[in-house]
Amino acid sequence: MSDEAPQGVRLEVRRLTKSYNGQPVLHGLDFAVERGEVFVIMGPSGSGKTVLLKHLIGLETPDEGDILIEGEPAGSPGVMERYRMAMVFQSGALLNSLNVGENVGLYLTEHRLKPPAEIARVVAEKLELLGLKGTEEKLPGELSGGMKKRVAIARALVIEPQLIFYDEPTSELDPLIAVTIGQEILRLNHRMRVTSIVVTHDRDLAFGIANRIALLHEGRILAIGTPDAVQADPNPLVQQFLKADFRFNPETSTP
Repeated sequence: MSDEAPQGVRLEVRRLTKSYNGQPVLHGLDFAVERGEVFVIMGPSGSGKTVLLKHLIGLETPDEGDILIEGEPAGSPGVMERYRMAMVFQSGALLNSLNVGENVGLYLTEHRLKPPAEIARVVAEKLELLGLKGTEEKLPGELSGGMKKRVAIARALVIEPQLIFYDEPTSELDPLIAVTIGQEILRLNHRMRVTSIVVTHDRDLAFGIANRIALLHEGRILAIGTPDAVQADPNPLVQQFLKADFRFNPETSTP
């Protein structure tokens, strides 16, 4: 990696609180994501991961607390536009009526940011970066699950993002393809020096790619730190989540 400063942005969450119909969902979360970091938000279903992600990308407004991007409140005029942020959705969110090239270049085309020839060049470049050279004319229905995920990542890259959010990037993928997607996230983070925030319940992915992990439970951060630090955390709830598996134990199973 070069000695140049990362192009990624720093994101900070301060005392973030959210309730729905009087039911608390997020309880005063505090953490920071450093420039160029792969930061994983992990936890079981119902832990608040999705609600937190919606706040980070601006789809929800907190009841209390702040989200800062490079020290500026995310809700301030122009902040979300000034810093380039992209989202890779859990489902990929590809439009089935458009081919791969049209999906990847959609943002540039819709906003008329570049002439068609330049858009085609950028699309081809990002697809090649993801190992998808020559797939521009394929339809989403012709792609495997792993290819769809990589097309979605290529689409996120066309804006040259400083911050990428990944929502459950390995969901519905077999273990081998899941490893490939994790490797792509690391490779792109290294090459582009972008800040990556990955929301997942996939423990193998989290501990395989993260610089740091925040483990959520019922809207609170149970543990935060490097993978080694989180694995060594003595909190019983942390250990319960990390060690849960599907092996049958007749001594502890109920009839």
